[in-house]
Amino acid sequence: MNQETALSDTHYVPRRLTALPIIAAVLALSSCGGDDESPTASEPAEVTASAEGPIEDVEVIREWSEALTEGDIDAAADFFAIPSIAENGITIDIETIDDARLFNESLPCGAELESTQSEGEFITATFRLTTRPGVEVCPGDGATAETSFVIEDGAIQEWRRVAVPGPGAPGQTT
Repeated sequence: MNQETALSDTHYVPRRLTALPIIAAVLALSSCGGDDESPTASEPAEVTASAEGPIEDVEVIREWSEALTEGDIDAAADFFAIPSIAENGITIDIETIDDARLFNESLPCGAELESTQSEGEFITATFRLTTRPGVEVCPGDGATAETSFVIEDGAIQEWRRVAVPGPGAPGQTT
């Protein structure tokens, strides 16, 4: 039995069609963001890269987030390596450029890069979520979100959503 497309011995459905409702449900439940603080218009976004995080990798993240925020799904998809992995509640194997487009299109918000931190092969980026063209509502508009990336050869190899602690959570300062 082919694990990618087989639902039973007699019914075959492309994985892309079976994953779309799951992605939509996870996104609806996650509502995209962590805190409710509004960005201050006079504060420019500052991106930092530690000695462990090459500036070229941070630029890939910045350019991906700008393409997503502008609603350019094709350009955002082009930043993903084929194959690669995206995890936003569920793990999605990105095996084609169409999979990368589908994943980027499923994200309900744009993401303005605010900062980065490196640890080992991961670069964790903090974003301020925004409404983007082509989407009526960003459920997390103005909130922050974090994603850990693995960048290899100028492309996103891994995209993994990281939980942002809320008020009173361990590690949260007020």
